Amino acid sequence: MLDWIDDIDWTELMMNVGEIALRLIAILILYFIVKSIGNRAIGRIFNRKQSEMSTGRAKTLESISKNIFAYFLLFIFAGFVFSIFNFDITTLLAGAGIVGLAIGFGAQGLVSDVVTGFFILLEQQIDVGDYVTVAGKDGVVEEVGLRTTKLRGFDGTLHYVPNREITNVSNHSRGNMRALVDIGISYDNDIDKATQILQQVCEQIASEDETIVEGPDVIGVQAFGSSEVVLRVIGKTKNGEQFAVERNLRKAIKEAFDQNGIEIPYPHQVNISKNAQN
Repeated sequence: MLDWIDDIDWTELMMNVGEIALRLIAILILYFIVKSIGNRAIGRIFNRKQSEMSTGRAKTLESISKNIFAYFLLFIFAGFVFSIFNFDITTLLAGAGIVGLAIGFGAQGLVSDVVTGFFILLEQQIDVGDYVTVAGKDGVVEEVGLRTTKLRGFDGTLHYVPNREITNVSNHSRGNMRALVDIGISYDNDIDKATQILQQVCEQIASEDETIVEGPDVIGVQAFGSSEVVLRVIGKTKNGEQFAVERNLRKAIKEAFDQNGIEIPYPHQVNISKNAQN
């Protein structure tokens, strides 16, 4: 029953297996060497280009170039592997047309990812380092790829967003940003006095903070709350600095109000109990 085993030339078989293994190892080593050299070359090219374009734009194009290079190199590597096992590449490509037709409907998402990613880059909607809101996620763009965009949330979470889900982009990193602070005062306080104090605080902060581009200024009464009159302060800051300016304003306003007897109301709770009568 197992006479065919005796007919096998084990020496030749082991030599063939060893030769194939050595070729695979050589191709794998070559793959990583070429990939490393290519990525370094791409990095150097875009480092020189940073003088001609923004840093974020250069990093975005560098990221997508490395992504395309990796896919291309992987395709070439797969071709070499097939050749080692004596597979005809042309036959595989012809068969791929038939298989591609069969799985075409399933690959629509992948095609949509690539096409959407292309238009995102073409229209310069986002760049690496931008603070954006896409697909219901807020964060800083770390990488724009052919299929996905990597978004780092402020809690440290890295979001992989498929490009086809990026139907609307809110880019918070283009142009000057608005710093907005709403502060409530008691109905018993003098609004004109509170406004004057607020404006003094705004002028002081503006003279100390170089990230403020315009203002800040007191706009006036914004709303009437259940226990407070809401005053609004608005200014313009350099990109990404609005949150720090808002924090500084709130701190300075609180200190100034405390010094001048302006009350910032807070919820009060009154408990009324009724003694049961026998």
